Amino acid sequence: MGLKKNMMKRNKLLLIGWDAADWNIIWPLIAQGKMPALKKIIENGVYGNMSTMSPPYSPMLWTSVATGKTPDKHGILGFIEVTPDNKNVRPVTTSSRKTRALWNIFHNQGLKSNLVGWWPSFPAEPINGTIISDRFQKTHRDPKKQTPMSEYSIHPWSSKDKFKDLRMFPFEITEAHLLPFVPKARKVDQENHKGLAAIAKIVSENASVHNAATNLLRTSEWDFMAVYYDLIDHFCHSFMKYHPPKLPNVNQENFDIFKDAVRGAYIFQDMMLERKMKLIDDDTTVIIMSDHGFESGNKRIINMPKVQAAPALEHRQFGIFVASGPNIKKNEKFFGMGLIDVAPTILHHFGLPVGKDMDGKVNLDIFQNPGSVKYIDSWDKMAGDFAELTKTDLADALSDEETMQQLVDLGYVEKLDEKFETAIKNTRIDLKHNLARVYMGKKDFALAKEHLVELLNEEKPIDLAPFYMDLISISFAEKNLQQAQKYLDLVKKSNTEIEYNLTLIEAQILTEKGEYGQALKLLEIDRDRHESGQILYRIAKLKNKMGKFKDAKSILELAIEKEPQKAIYHTELAEILLRIGEYEEAAEYALTSIELVKYFPKAHYILGQALENLGDLENAKLAFEMATRLKPKEFHKAAHSLQNINERIDLKLNFKNDKISSIYRENQITIVSGLPRSGTSLMMQMLQNGGMETLIDEKREADISNPKGYYEYQPVMALYKDNSWLEIAQNKTIKVVAPLLKYLDNKFRYKIIFMNRDLDEVLSSQQKMLGKSNDVFPVKLFNEYQKLLINVDLWNKNQPGVEIFYVDYKDVLENPKSISEKIESFIGKPLNKEEMAKCVDKSLYRNKSKAKA
Repeated sequence: MGLKKNMMKRNKLLLIGWDAADWNIIWPLIAQGKMPALKKIIENGVYGNMSTMSPPYSPMLWTSVATGKTPDKHGILGFIEVTPDNKNVRPVTTSSRKTRALWNIFHNQGLKSNLVGWWPSFPAEPINGTIISDRFQKTHRDPKKQTPMSEYSIHPWSSKDKFKDLRMFPFEITEAHLLPFVPKARKVDQENHKGLAAIAKIVSENASVHNAATNLLRTSEWDFMAVYYDLIDHFCHSFMKYHPPKLPNVNQENFDIFKDAVRGAYIFQDMMLERKMKLIDDDTTVIIMSDHGFESGNKRIINMPKVQAAPALEHRQFGIFVASGPNIKKNEKFFGMGLIDVAPTILHHFGLPVGKDMDGKVNLDIFQNPGSVKYIDSWDKMAGDFAELTKTDLADALSDEETMQQLVDLGYVEKLDEKFETAIKNTRIDLKHNLARVYMGKKDFALAKEHLVELLNEEKPIDLAPFYMDLISISFAEKNLQQAQKYLDLVKKSNTEIEYNLTLIEAQILTEKGEYGQALKLLEIDRDRHESGQILYRIAKLKNKMGKFKDAKSILELAIEKEPQKAIYHTELAEILLRIGEYEEAAEYALTSIELVKYFPKAHYILGQALENLGDLENAKLAFEMATRLKPKEFHKAAHSLQNINERIDLKLNFKNDKISSIYRENQITIVSGLPRSGTSLMMQMLQNGGMETLIDEKREADISNPKGYYEYQPVMALYKDNSWLEIAQNKTIKVVAPLLKYLDNKFRYKIIFMNRDLDEVLSSQQKMLGKSNDVFPVKLFNEYQKLLINVDLWNKNQPGVEIFYVDYKDVLENPKSISEKIESFIGKPLNKEEMAKCVDKSLYRNKSKAKA
């Protein structure tokens, strides 16, 4: 392919990973002058959120950073793996990775890489450069012992003597080392609290990583270098419960002793960063990032639940991303970086093509001169030397009891069953479940469901509740309420030890069934128990559905106050503001949501709607284009909105307010709608006589109520549960009563002729048709119909693929020619207006209201 020859010499790049680093802790420390090294880099570069993935397990995430691919493609699915001989389990290794990482690609392209502590990077691959793997720094459980280095922990092994004395051990940690983290260390009862021992282990291991990294920075030539620290993550898992402000259930004595530990970890991390910055030149680009954040507010967990890899529940959706260098913008916030975008962006930095099979995208927004992205089908399919491991006899060398025990101690892995068969089975189950969750994150519900159903068939005893819960989520996504209810009942019967909030699920099922009042009662009970952002969001969504927009707005504002970085909260509020006509505010909240998660199609779509209503058509067009481009599957509403905008711009049309045009669109569906007995059959007859092809089946025969026929199509009656047949209605006319309009498939374009008739007349005609007396006026039905007509108007405003032309029944009877002309203009194609007008028979106007009789 000749990439080596064509590649231009570019500046070096240093990638630094801070596991679990979070802006919520960093910004106050920067303001206090406690993280000067990071502050300096931010001022000379770009900064923003790093969006994580699900499940947020570090080995999976850091491998996605290194490969640009999701875990289903790269193969690292958890903290542990089954050995190739299926006889044991061990901490995850590079052997499970099934795609090439950045350092493999750079090796092939003649670039030199250094890798220190990356998780996982053991056993070390034979790259052009040096690998100090994630096992190098691991220490013995007994703080007084040293763990010997494995020959696979360093490449090249011939350099072992250079690094062996750079390792630090817990027994070398003195009081002077501990006091910056725990100023009251002398008050710790070390017999009953292992906090100081945990700090000694974490600090010594990360010091070992730092020593190796700074040694390589000083003594070696390199093009790419990556260094990974687990310091912040481990400190947070151990001590975040003691971080200020104090939570109600936290022991006061422990709080007083350990409240500075997390801050100390961040400050120490910044000190190590400062040293590294002194060892690079101005031509070096630096990236500092984390794989996720860490909960530091009221959502902190005091008592860890019994679930797989429970500590991951403490991880927050957003980590950090900071970059600085010769071609990086200066002091600028950027948006939309995800873990899978890092590898493509680094490849682009070096002038190398991005694999089309990578899930991530190059974030061009960080570069001063971004250039154009080059592509290759796949780096995995390229022949040549990529420094990949070929040894197959590493089973004994790869076993690592110390690393395994640390994962158990941290809570990421359950204590292994003494029977290897059980440990292997549990590991295999966990990895399959993780894979299913990866597919769920990618919206590939079919594959996720396939794996989850397989897990349900595993031999007992295993807790099936986590699989049922995931299947409930999929059932909601697929709008299968029956399945959701089935799995919910199974969770209730499962005797699981895990405490799930099943009230939320029950409320969602009721909501989907349209039983809003019952759903709201359940959610309000949950709110009284614990007013979380999630509960408030769910209540607001329900209030939105109920048309109580002002209530929904105030509740969402509370949710955002509790969790300001939840993009979905901002998007929901933007949607509500649209509905109440506050377009500028709607645009602001939609923009905030995009700042948090750039690849959020709905947020771009709502921004487009707000801008369109503000008259900013060009920017609305850009927003709709982005929405259609980002959606994994076709985003029909955005596509229709984009079509509307282009028509308005190109043809200088102005139909923003009533949305009515005179354009006939190929494959559009013409619908006649209204309340029952509002003249819909007459309008169907007029359109048929005017030359429109109607979709009817004549299964309902004409009678005294409709002597000329009902012009109906039987499948319409079940539209609320099956709209898959609508494809055959394209370029035809069909009758759909008003309550069923909301079940139309939004992938089609619709022209709706909506028949309005005096409600007294409608009800009188219905009562007569049903053989009921008109002496008792149906007040409740009258009110329901009024509400329905309002809801149709609201629905229409949120449907860019729908145009509604309202026609008064009395006008049709009195001015059939004029109405026929207006309908022809609305449909957008010539009609036989004379034949349309001939259909009108005034003698059939038999149920006039007393006021009009």
